[in-house]
Amino acid sequence: MGVYDLQEQEQIDDLKAWWARYGGTITVALVLGALVVAGIQGWRWYTAKRAEDASVLYTAISDAARAKDAAKAKDAVSQITDRYAGTAYAPRAALMYAKMLYDAGDRAGAKTQLGWVVDHAAEDEIKAIARYRLAQVQVDEKQYDAALATLDAVHPPAFDGMFADLRGDALAAAGRVADARTAYETALAKLDAKSAYRNFVQVKHDALGAAAAATSAAPAPAAAATAGTPPALAPTVASEAPAKPAAQGGAAK
Repeated sequence: MGVYDLQEQEQIDDLKAWWARYGGTITVALVLGALVVAGIQGWRWYTAKRAEDASVLYTAISDAARAKDAAKAKDAVSQITDRYAGTAYAPRAALMYAKMLYDAGDRAGAKTQLGWVVDHAAEDEIKAIARYRLAQVQVDEKQYDAALATLDAVHPPAFDGMFADLRGDALAAAGRVADARTAYETALAKLDAKSAYRNFVQVKHDALGAAAAATSAAPAPAAAATAGTPPALAPTVASEAPAKPAAQGGAAK
């Protein structure tokens, strides 16, 4: 029994020595680990609470949008963009409010909201939607260079066709027919061959081709007139590309 008592005492002494050497480090590690776990749990609770609060404001804005009451949505949008800008609800609320402002005739306000989304949204797809709608408003206001600059921004490949189409609209409205046709050709290459949207882009592309042909043929009647032959009336050419259908056009989307 004495031998076993001696062995046990040696093990206890070894354990005490080991704890004396490493016990402080282990204690600190355990405390730090507990703090990390508590911090993670606290952060999850905090972000979940913020998301919940933001969702309440988003619902209020959504209700105001259905009622077409931009004034009612104004305060909720101000709160969600100021206090909950980091949530997924904030940029979506700003997009919704931008449409309300545009529909109410406040293009400047709509552009402000869309610019906020571009600057603050974390999702590339949301940023792309905001840029596209911002460019639409800029085209409406005949700010063609600004619209082209907006469309130059990097965006997800899924938006290539839409961006190229709107670029064609801006260039056509600016009178840059050849560049517009090139942009429409890019859009046609990117869009689904079976989609109605692509067919509409094709119509705009072809219309610009017909306009260019009519313009190049315009001097011929004048030459005929000098020869004593009554000139034929040249076809009227629209100064801008056809408007988009309701599903695709305007910043009101």
